[in-house]
Amino acid sequence: MKNKILLRFFFSAVLISSFTVILLTGQPAAAPGWRAGLAKAVITPQEPMWMAGYASRDHESEGVLTDLWIKVLVLQDAKGKKAVLITSDLLGYPKKLSEQIRNQISVKYGLTRSQIILSCSHTHTGPVIDGALFDIYPLDARQREVIRKYSAEISRKIVDLTGEAIKNLAPASLYSQNGVVRFQVNRRNNTEATVNLINDMNGPNDYAVPVLKVLDNKGNMLAVAFGYSCHATVLSFYQFSGDYPGFAQLELEKLYPGTTAMFFQGAGADQNPLPRRTVPLAKQYGKELAAAVERVLSEEMKQLEPGLSTAYSEIDLKFASPPSEEELMKIEKESTGYLKSWATSQLKILKDKGSLRTSYPYPVQVWKLGSQPVFAFGGELVIQYSSDIKKIFGPDVFIMGYVNDDMAYIPSETILKEGGYEGESSMRVYGLPASWAPGIEETIINEMKKLAAKAGISEVQDVKK
Repeated sequence: MKNKILLRFFFSAVLISSFTVILLTGQPAAAPGWRAGLAKAVITPQEPMWMAGYASRDHESEGVLTDLWIKVLVLQDAKGKKAVLITSDLLGYPKKLSEQIRNQISVKYGLTRSQIILSCSHTHTGPVIDGALFDIYPLDARQREVIRKYSAEISRKIVDLTGEAIKNLAPASLYSQNGVVRFQVNRRNNTEATVNLINDMNGPNDYAVPVLKVLDNKGNMLAVAFGYSCHATVLSFYQFSGDYPGFAQLELEKLYPGTTAMFFQGAGADQNPLPRRTVPLAKQYGKELAAAVERVLSEEMKQLEPGLSTAYSEIDLKFASPPSEEELMKIEKESTGYLKSWATSQLKILKDKGSLRTSYPYPVQVWKLGSQPVFAFGGELVIQYSSDIKKIFGPDVFIMGYVNDDMAYIPSETILKEGGYEGESSMRVYGLPASWAPGIEETIINEMKKLAAKAGISEVQDVKK
């Protein structure tokens, strides 16, 4: 009898609560949905620093064109599962710093690596980060200490901003769609010097502009996260800037006051903005990209149901045969610049450890936001991987490169065979012992298929037949 009375009391309370909501709002009580939280901070260096991206630079920065930012978007689905998207105006995160940041986020906020995407725009007018591409920069002890302190501050800010974004979680709705813009040029097949004379561009491309829109419960836009597959290399001077992605974000935040615009780099390792080298061109490309996003935001977008699944793994990618001690000694003796530094560092590794590394733990990651698949790859990803994934999972998937660890170029099998900068020599710029072993493309795509299945993402039907 007592249990029946309690049960009647419970249902009466639920009914009273529901009727109260209807009376006050005119609408039934909403089912649990997405929640979103945002936080951001300026990360522009406050003193001259060595700038990242070009080995030809010979001195520290000379001022600021535009501020650099870190922006954090935390999403939570109807069941309470969270995902953290971190975007930044930086060249890339080396493994040690990335692991430090993600480990601290995991410990402080109870998230796994699969729930954290740490991305960068790959701007070549940002600061050098501790442990990234050190062989190509002639840094003295003072400059290294400045870089170390700056990198430690970046790590602290990202962790704190993630906590701030979690505290800011509030009801939201999510929408996705792909746009298009066409200023990327395949740099392996079209030279910068002759691009103005060419009518037909050669080589593979992917002009997609993935767009994720986040609205609050009143329909106001909280954030727009968008991407493009193209090197952020319009500018090569000595002033800090976000390059064309920075100008695109500024333009969108001007168009939509109160909105946080977040850029993520795609599979742009073999794509350049051409022509380039001037600030007006960087602004132009930024406005073109912003216009592509604005068009998508103005049209009907796919609403995403409040369900989140994530998957992550690290593949043991093999290197080809490393150079011998004699070969390294010859390079050290006969070379200058970063090649000499690379040979010296490899000889030190050989002396200290007895051998050079034979593989690398390469990170890959998949999110499913409602019905929107997101595929995230580490390293400087070439455009072929975007084509591969879209053939398997459909043209509307989102592709991210330069995520979680920027350890090297990730060439396709074709580029690996052809060699050149993306296929071979860039490995030395990154301080790795040799080029990747054959089979890299198939290995990575097969792992992505496994992660997609784990996250509940199906292959398109015509691929299976």
